[in-house]
Amino acid sequence: MAKMHLIATCIFGLEAIVARELSWLGYTDQHVDNGRVTFAGDEEAICRANLWLRSAERVLIKVGEFKALTFDELFEGTKALPWGDWLPENAEFPVNGKSVDSKLASIPDCQAIVKKAVVEKMKLKYKKEWFEETGPLYRIEVGMLKDMATLTIDTSGMGLHKRGYRTLVSEAPLKETIAAAMLMISRWKPDRALIDPFCGSGTIPIEAALIAGNIAPGAKRSFTAESWWQTPPELWKKAREEAADKAKRTPDLRIHGSDIDKDVLSLARYHAAQAGVADDIHLQRMPVSEISSRYKYGFIVCNPPYGERLGEMPDVEKLYREMGAIFKGLDTWSFYIITSHMNFEKLFGRKANKKRKLYNGRIMCNYYQFYGPPPPRDKLNLVQ
Repeated sequence: MAKMHLIATCIFGLEAIVARELSWLGYTDQHVDNGRVTFAGDEEAICRANLWLRSAERVLIKVGEFKALTFDELFEGTKALPWGDWLPENAEFPVNGKSVDSKLASIPDCQAIVKKAVVEKMKLKYKKEWFEETGPLYRIEVGMLKDMATLTIDTSGMGLHKRGYRTLVSEAPLKETIAAAMLMISRWKPDRALIDPFCGSGTIPIEAALIAGNIAPGAKRSFTAESWWQTPPELWKKAREEAADKAKRTPDLRIHGSDIDKDVLSLARYHAAQAGVADDIHLQRMPVSEISSRYKYGFIVCNPPYGERLGEMPDVEKLYREMGAIFKGLDTWSFYIITSHMNFEKLFGRKANKKRKLYNGRIMCNYYQFYGPPPPRDKLNLVQ
């Protein structure tokens, strides 16, 4: 199998988490940039990365990179790349683009130039003048950053947050990739209790159950590269069999989700069933004021309301004060809370041990991390 440069894209702030996941998969030859991790891998890595990455958004093939200050340079640089190694004669190859801090700022023009250059290279490869584009999809992206052009092909299709279990959505769903990253940042382990008191349609509890069961998040969906000759069905079959073999049943999980909205709880139950983890999660209707637990050394990981709508802020600030008071009763627990409210710590009544900037959609948030005490060594395997 041929080694190539692959790129796992991600939300800003999650680069280290994606890099850690890739290392777990065995891909340690990495380079981390804002919003992406470039890593070395072969065709099998395309399958495994798409199936296993929990916090990445997409897996791309890096076809080439070069400086381009003019459209002529963009055309010639693109044409020089080995498109014939990737695109079959009947490939459908639309071109997307983006440009940041570059002289070539017109995205439509960059897309058109790249499309023309790829066609010219295809003409040389296949000795024909017209391509019908009726075959498998190879979506190309030209990314201009500080006058450097990066040309990639998307292997994923739909974003990797589309796990396949959430076919119905609530009003303001948390992306699955962010939920998984929040759990991985918290270092929660399946032998510890977990509560999400604002579970909504169930994303955080479901992602926790998938992590606990070592269930590949992409196991229930398909990917664009499944139709490519470079990654034939037997390669995907091997990767999916590996994922099935590594899944494990974890008894006695203590994953709890609650919400005051009975309709979103119905969605949560449906999504948990779709994900195959309904038996691993306890869901109930409950206000945050009633949150309690008989377990010690647990974790609360949650995405409470932010108060983004006009008139909601007083209620949200009251809720944050209430959270601070209620959570005090869980004195051995750790709390991990994402919100866009800049005065959250003051309202919560405690300064976070650590915080990390994350984007929930287009909303800039902080992920506040409040560390509880570690369990005594003689109780590490007996925490209840």
